[in-house]
Amino acid sequence: MNAIFQNIIVTFAALIYVFGVVALMDYAVKKGFSQDLSRKVVHIAAGSWLIFWPLYNQSHWTKFLNITPALIWTILLLIKGFTAKPDDQAVKTMTRTGDRKELLRGPLYFTLVMNIMGTFFFYSPGALMSMGFLGWGDGLAPVFGKKFGKHKYHILSEKSLEGSIAFFVFGVIGAALFSYIFFSEINFSFLLICGLVTTIVEGASPKDFDNILIPVSSMIVYYFFARS
Repeated sequence: MNAIFQNIIVTFAALIYVFGVVALMDYAVKKGFSQDLSRKVVHIAAGSWLIFWPLYNQSHWTKFLNITPALIWTILLLIKGFTAKPDDQAVKTMTRTGDRKELLRGPLYFTLVMNIMGTFFFYSPGALMSMGFLGWGDGLAPVFGKKFGKHKYHILSEKSLEGSIAFFVFGVIGAALFSYIFFSEINFSFLLICGLVTTIVEGASPKDFDNILIPVSSMIVYYFFARS
């Protein structure tokens, strides 16, 4: 198949996936599904968009079309963060309180990270680790922390020991899954080091900024440890 055509087809599939998940969660919220949980489903699904990377023909520059879903959502979040009404789909599925300005913080930072990973670190093991911990770890940590979090601690924002454990466990699972899908192997020593560092960073992060600090710390671990 022609490389350009192949990469365009894969990009359309990724767009359907990302926008489809948001639409599904919007419908679910209308039917009574938890708004907070819908945010986490979108969070995990968006962070897993890189499962489409192996389908791209890497010999052609159009592989960078992989960031199209993230780029579109970056623009949409900027627009919606300033102009959206309370019943807007993005406000209902991606915010905690229904305040549109929340879209300009955590969700926007998340899409910016996706753009950077898909442009500068495409197919990099560091990107897989980063999105594993950011998507799966950070996506599920609040769910478990809210339900089971009895041992609270506060550094720059309130977290729980149970939530941090969930971050570590599910982050390792997500990163390991991505690593196996892409390279059919898992570097467990690196995963555990990365998991420990990102768990500490997530626990100490101020509210919303963990979407930036988690991937930054993960990439630092990758470049200073895994490549040494």
